[in-house]
Amino acid sequence: MAKATTVTTAPRLKALYNEKLTKELQAELGLSNINEVPKLEKIIVSVGIGKNKDDKHHYEVVRNTVTKVTGQSPVDRMAKKSIAGFKIRAGMNRVGLSVTLRDARMYEFLDRLVNVALPRVRDFHGVGAKGFDKAGNYNLGIVEQSIFPELSFEETQHAHGMQVTFVIKNGSKEASRVLLEKFGVPFEKEGGVR
Repeated sequence: MAKATTVTTAPRLKALYNEKLTKELQAELGLSNINEVPKLEKIIVSVGIGKNKDDKHHYEVVRNTVTKVTGQSPVDRMAKKSIAGFKIRAGMNRVGLSVTLRDARMYEFLDRLVNVALPRVRDFHGVGAKGFDKAGNYNLGIVEQSIFPELSFEETQHAHGMQVTFVIKNGSKEASRVLLEKFGVPFEKEGGVR
């Protein structure tokens, strides 16, 4: 009896980056070495629990939402400093959840975010271009988790936002934006509708 072989294919965006985008980016950005080309290193998805930190049901809803959307179990985050107005003390656990996506899961999440989730945002004109930091990383705030089709109607009843951080190696603001545009991230046009 012959053994069954399983063939694993690279995610669509990873294959696109390796086969086509690296050469395009090197030429566009005028880089002499292929290793200087900006590369998506990881995507961090985080959710703050906020005022509902003592509500166990809300915590479970957020935990299940992040797990379904990313395909990976989130990690609890502790408070780094005390904030009296929010009744948070330094070292307090469960003030937030986060997931770090790398390699195949990262590219699959990016593909679903760009091609399925973002187009479902009502009156969407593109993502803001002001979310870049000095190192070229990009932060995207998602107001409501209901844009992800993986979630059922019941799972979107407790609305909460998400912070998605794209960590980019060898990036500057301009180079990182070019990379994300190549992946299909729709940035809004300056001073108008996309």
